[in-house]
Amino acid sequence: MAKLLVKLQRYFRRKPVRFFTLLALYLAAGSLVFLHSGFAGEPTVTGSQRGPGAGEGPGLPYLGVMQLSRGFKAAAMMPEGGRRHGPWFKSTSKEPAERAKAGDYGSTRSRALRGRSGREKEEDRARYIGCYVDNTRRRTLRGVSFFDYKKMTVFRCQDNCAERGYLYAGLEFGAECYCGHKVQASNASESECNMECKGERSNICGGVNRLSIYRLELAQESARRYGSAIFRGCFRRPDNVSVALPVSQLMLNMSVDKCVDFCTEKEYPLSALAGITCCCGFPTTLFTLHEREDEQLCAQKCAGEEFESCGTAEYLLVYQTQVQDNRCMDRRFLPTRAKQLVALASFPGAGNTWARHLIELATGFYTGSYYFDGSLYNKGFKGERDHWRSGRTICIKTHESGQKEIESFDSAILLIRNPYKALMAEFNRKYGGHIGFAAHAHWKGKEWPEFVANYAPWWATHTLDWLRYGKRVLVVHFEDLKRDLFVQLQRMVGLLGIAACEDRLLCVEGQKDGNFKRSGLRKLEYDPYTPEMRKMISGYIKTVDTALKLRNLSGVPDDYYPR
Repeated sequence: MAKLLVKLQRYFRRKPVRFFTLLALYLAAGSLVFLHSGFAGEPTVTGSQRGPGAGEGPGLPYLGVMQLSRGFKAAAMMPEGGRRHGPWFKSTSKEPAERAKAGDYGSTRSRALRGRSGREKEEDRARYIGCYVDNTRRRTLRGVSFFDYKKMTVFRCQDNCAERGYLYAGLEFGAECYCGHKVQASNASESECNMECKGERSNICGGVNRLSIYRLELAQESARRYGSAIFRGCFRRPDNVSVALPVSQLMLNMSVDKCVDFCTEKEYPLSALAGITCCCGFPTTLFTLHEREDEQLCAQKCAGEEFESCGTAEYLLVYQTQVQDNRCMDRRFLPTRAKQLVALASFPGAGNTWARHLIELATGFYTGSYYFDGSLYNKGFKGERDHWRSGRTICIKTHESGQKEIESFDSAILLIRNPYKALMAEFNRKYGGHIGFAAHAHWKGKEWPEFVANYAPWWATHTLDWLRYGKRVLVVHFEDLKRDLFVQLQRMVGLLGIAACEDRLLCVEGQKDGNFKRSGLRKLEYDPYTPEMRKMISGYIKTVDTALKLRNLSGVPDDYYPR
């Protein structure tokens, strides 16, 4: 043994590098053993530690016309794993305790929990009830809907529907999510729900005209409310009220909630309070909701809620429920190739995506694009992927200017927006995405002044070029479209050669916002425009105003001047 030690000593004395290498490996191995022993012990769970609890839902894209003012009151809390669930999520107190008993994460119990199937994992928050037939003309679930052709998951659909108080969530075509309070269709074979979710290959998200439907297990009775309804105003009682509002019920203990809930149960998008009578229906030519009356005419106290108004027999107080009006939701490609190419032209930030949404609802046909934006395609603009000359779409989005590009089109809808608003909207899109916001540092840094210097002249030249080189140009001001959507949309649809159905246009008014409305909650607390910027932009506004009037068109709206 002594001879062996002497030989090793002589060896390492001749080659010290190998000695230090061996020593480093020995120390590293010892450190790993020490760290492992630190994690292998029993985890302690104190009495005050909380398991997964109710919390605020994740931030969601705007999903239609719902204004969620009657928010849930559950306390926000971050559950284990960092995921934030809505207040509908059922917390079970068993799992943390079981985990404490089971030992470390390598235990048999933990491995079994992690190995459960996707559907079993969903049972705490939702119960799968089966595969159902769906129809694009008459939806099985008639609440809000949204699409994501890239990231749709079962949980995301359930969470969106539950946050809005719906009882059912259904997934279709691997990427479409529908919410509702009733399932109004027959069962289909499970084999027909055969499409994997776009964002979660391990789960099924319906099929072609087939819905995988879940019943949401709401933890609180308050979450079963139908959420907030949108106040539409006070209106005179229509002449033939039984036809205009075909469903009604006498409610001696009337309140806004009771009437809204009744009409939601009956699957109608309008709830009209007439004293002690609750009426339900759709906006139609008999009841357009275009002529609002003074709200004082409807200011009669509710029998069941003294701080609310419930209208009178002659003047109805109208709310829009969460039921989606599906009369304008079907869309498809043109059945035959279009003979003419129609441009939907605008400066970036002028509301082109919103106008496309309105046109698709009003005509029932997809719109195309001169470009390809994957995020828009994933959100349901299926014409985005077609070549702009394919002839399968009703019109083509473009921000191009210049004679050659403009003369490629046979006619155009030219959408013009206040340059101050358009520049800020495009700046937000450029640095924050379609419905995001630019960071404070971008506004205060060099990016904003450079952006205004480059883009403000383009706002003017874009309009001037289309007026000069465009054929059959219909000018629509963004502000007029917002103010009088029905009339302006009629003009736009007329240029597209489509016979405008009034009931369909009225349906569009109820679904007007779509998924690409930027929230107004994050507004800048200061005016980002310097006096020099305003002086430059005012000059461009005057140039465009003069060009419009020279072509016998109305000039720019008054609110373009001066800020």
